[in-house]
Amino acid sequence: MARTDVAMVKNIFVVGLEPFNRRLLERVRGAENYRFHGLLDVRDVAGLGPFDVPAMLDEAHAALDRFEGTVDAVVGYWDFPTQMLLAVLRADRGLRGPSLEAVMRSEHKYWARIEQRRIDPEVVPAFAPFDPFGAGAGRLPPLPYPFWLKPVKSHSSLLGFRIEDGADLADAVAQLRRDVHLFADPLAVFLRRAELPPAVADAPPHLCIAEAIISHGRQYTVEGFVHGGRAEIYGIVGSARGRNQSSLERYEYPADVPAGVAADMGEIAKRMAERTGLDDTPFNIEFFVDGERDRLWLLELNVRISKSHSPLFEKVTGVPNSEVMVDVALGERPDYPPAEGRFRYAAKFMPRLYGERDDSIVTRVPPRAELDELEARFPGTEIQMHLVEGERLGDIRHRDSYSYELATIFMGADRRADLMENYRRCRAALDVHIDGARA
Repeated sequence: MARTDVAMVKNIFVVGLEPFNRRLLERVRGAENYRFHGLLDVRDVAGLGPFDVPAMLDEAHAALDRFEGTVDAVVGYWDFPTQMLLAVLRADRGLRGPSLEAVMRSEHKYWARIEQRRIDPEVVPAFAPFDPFGAGAGRLPPLPYPFWLKPVKSHSSLLGFRIEDGADLADAVAQLRRDVHLFADPLAVFLRRAELPPAVADAPPHLCIAEAIISHGRQYTVEGFVHGGRAEIYGIVGSARGRNQSSLERYEYPADVPAGVAADMGEIAKRMAERTGLDDTPFNIEFFVDGERDRLWLLELNVRISKSHSPLFEKVTGVPNSEVMVDVALGERPDYPPAEGRFRYAAKFMPRLYGERDDSIVTRVPPRAELDELEARFPGTEIQMHLVEGERLGDIRHRDSYSYELATIFMGADRRADLMENYRRCRAALDVHIDGARA
């Protein structure tokens, strides 16, 4: 990486900056030459909505206008609507980053699939647009069963449904009709600002997409960046899903992936990022590797680092991959990853509850002192609880359509087996109660 050699301080504004990721950013190389400033409250940009995009843009511009120093970069690591907000803010202020159209070609699920099929059709599953408000939507499947149904833009797998039969379809349509506006309304603001191809311009913002099931085999995420129009790959993270084959329960770095498969994914990822028109940005692309059929399937492309992966990179390489986000935003080519870190392997664990009801109540959450004791028992461990005593499970942000995420547990070890055993023991000691019973 072209490290900042002069003593000039760079002011970097971070959308939705919160304490955990501030600590990571302050551990990147050259951090003594950076000043990180929060821009917009994390509760506004990373919650369940509603997202008032015009108000967010006005607030962000006002904060940047009030700042007396130079505004050298605006960055962010959250999902929708952050990346589209960033594209607008950067364009309005002449800062580096991908255009709004490039972000949408990557992250608007229907537009993205059209582009991906044009670039590399062999890795794109069957898909079809779907209007949940259309006549007969609750009984006319857009694809043969089973398939996934999801909005063209949401976050955290919210309003994503696995459709096995007509009953599933009817239930999903009912929920989409009730809640899709949480994402469709803010998306409409961005759509009005972008130059769109006819297939997207003619579609409503509440459009959904149906996709053939590709969630068999191993899942991996390729992390990279585009600088000067050229994409490069710096790491591959492995993912493990829960017993429902939908909810993510673990990320691992480095991934246990054959070299040939890693090379193939890397080449496809670079081709996708470059031909989608991305530049001056990190990205990550999720793949499924179907070993039985010798197929690669592309799940999705995200125009950001994965904040979930940053602590894993830090534990293994010594520096969080937040550094990549900062470098490209300042126009510097990243030199990443650097030297070895404290551990050979690292993982993010996401313990989940399945089969509970939205109206179930959290009746006990471990106090910070108990979490500190657990972290001390397993060196390299960081625990973040997602629950609050007295809260309904249906009101927590860390959930998907089928499960509730209790906590985030980052761990490091020198052997994969030790990593899994330490997590098993840590999870067993995590004393959470739902409706009075231990979870």
